[in-house]
Formats: sequence, structure tokens, C-alpha cells
Amino acid sequence: MIKAALIFNNHGKPRLTKFFTYYTEEMQQQIIRETFLLLSKREDSVCNFLEGGTLIGGSDFRLVYRHYATLYFVFCVDSSESELGILDLIQVFVETLDRCFENVCELDLIFHMDKVHYILQEIVMGGMVVETNQTEILTHIEAQQRIEKQEAGIFKQSGRMGGAPARALSAAKSMAPNVNLPKLADLQNISLPSFKKL
Repeated sequence: MIKAALIFNNHGKPRLTKFFTYYTEEMQQQIIRETFLLLSKREDSVCNFLEGGTLIGGSDFRLVYRHYATLYFVFCVDSSESELGILDLIQVFVETLDRCFENVCELDLIFHMDKVHYILQEIVMGGMVVETNQTEILTHIEAQQRIEKQEAGIFKQSGRMGGAPARALSAAKSMAPNVNLPKLADLQNISLPSFKKL
């Protein structure tokens, strides 16, 4: 089972933290610090997995990682997981990020954290690997992006409210046809009262 997925830069700043086992926030910070200290001392020519630190579970757990440019991609796993399988999983994750962001960099992880979490969730859920086929993962991500655009009202037509607000209003009208709801044009011109200090 995967206990945690971590991404941090060469200075130890976390860019993604996903714990699949509960730890307090202070413990999570200590695990990230300890993991960074363990990995930052290692040379690039050594093996990409090592025994977990004392905080994450000691010798029963492994840290499997890849170091790409300025980022460490780390998966903390128990002894039931294959280290080589997890290395391959990290490769799939990085390649998927690369395809989604066109040459992924640290800033992509900072400014699109929700999308990075969604990609990770397509690959690993609840500490278990659910998908390793990059084509399937990208198909799901593209479908999610289409839904987000529709709900955000990107497909507005001639000044009409589109997406989720229009669907919510039509659903409310169908549930209570005798209720007199305001028109959409009226909703856009509502002035709110000003609150002045007394």
C-alpha cells in the first residue's frame, strides 16, 4: 500500500503532499523534512529506493523516488509494493504531468495544484494503484476539463447565463412551477445594501 505521495523541490519546499494514512499536520511536516534530509544527501548514481525514515514507519516501509531537474517525486510504500513497479508508476505520473502541462515545471505544480491532485487521484486512490495506462488517464482528464468548461459557463450564448447557474435555475423552476422566480437579467442588476459603521 502507498502511504504517501510527495513532491518537493531541491530546497525541501513541498509542492504536493498526499497522505493516504492519517498523520497530524505536525507529523506530516516532520515526515516531509525527514524524507527530504534522507534524499538530499544521496548521490544521483545510487539506487532510487531506501528504507523509510523513523517517522513514516522505519524498515517496514520504503521510500521510492525519482529526481527530475529541480523536483523530487517520492512515494512512501509498505513492503507489499514492488519498488520497480512504483518507479514505473512515478514515470507514468511524470509523463502524464508533462503531457498535460507541456514540459511540466515547478510553477505548474504551484499554480495548478488542483489539476495535479486530480491527476494523482486518477492514478492512485486510497493508497492503491488504480490506473497506469497513460492514455486512459489523459482521457479522463480531458473529460473533466470539458465538464469544468461547461459548468463555468464558457459556452454562453448571446448574453444568456450558461452552465451551472442556468441549469440550477431551470431545475428550481421545474420543481416549483407556481413560484414566481426573478428573471436572469434582473439578477445581474441587483444592488446590495451598503453597510456603514455606526
